[in-house]
Amino acid sequence: MDTSELYARGLRRRKKLFGEADVAERMAASGDFGAPLQNIINAYVYGDVWERPGLSDEVRSLVMLGMMAASNKPAEFSVHAKGALANGCTAAQVQDVLLLVAMYCGVPTAIEPVRIAAGIFGKADPATKP
Repeated sequence: MDTSELYARGLRRRKKLFGEADVAERMAASGDFGAPLQNIINAYVYGDVWERPGLSDEVRSLVMLGMMAASNKPAEFSVHAKGALANGCTAAQVQDVLLLVAMYCGVPTAIEPVRIAAGIFGKADPATKP
């Protein structure tokens, strides 16, 4: 598959996960300077890696939340929490991921992601799918 096909496939997936307006805003945020990075994100992150069959979208989203929380990337955690909701993750699943982060990376590491997740998943019954 050539890069333009990967890019198109990745852009479709990205819009499905995060919504067209959010993707357009993120892609435009760094202007022409950021365009090469956006090309990589669309083609390789979402067009290739997110399209692999080894993990479900739900599991992939939960892994992303754990990585973003553990690496102290709250802005990216927020983006991926919205994607996790779109991928059918439950509040209980996200709570469990963040408890693992707290236990293995330290309670302070989990505090901000818990606050963010509460705003996104807090109204849902933790055990039910959105």
